[in-house]
Amino acid sequence: MRKVVVIDGQGGGIGRFIIEQIKALRISCAVYAIGTNSTATAAMLKAGADYGATGENPIIANCRDADVVVGPIGIVIADAMLGEITPAAAAAVGRCGAHKVLLPINRCGSFVVGVKELSANELVGLAAEQVALLLGHAGLEHRK
Repeated sequence: MRKVVVIDGQGGGIGRFIIEQIKALRISCAVYAIGTNSTATAAMLKAGADYGATGENPIIANCRDADVVVGPIGIVIADAMLGEITPAAAAAVGRCGAHKVLLPINRCGSFVVGVKELSANELVGLAAEQVALLLGHAGLEHRK
């Protein structure tokens, strides 16, 4: 089974939305919720993640064999998300061979210029559809 790693921090709201959307699309994959803190992990598990863990080492370990890693853009920036993303965690995400689906959430302290400003719900919907396409689930191309 394909492995999708969803990484989030703070309250886990973005990760929770991502997991809910992936589950709603009935994508055939195992969803791993990796929070930078226990609150984020709990929120993502409540949304239906298959597995959950908290902290830097689970980020590092689970990125090694992931097919897709999903989360706010801050997961590839050391010290982002109010310092919750350690340099080692950011490097693990950036270096892993998985496809990365990064949401340009500007409140992470970074700004991606040239990206259309969308609501969090719109970004999460697009991210879930991208995960489905990366994992080879057909039938989503008509949804725009």
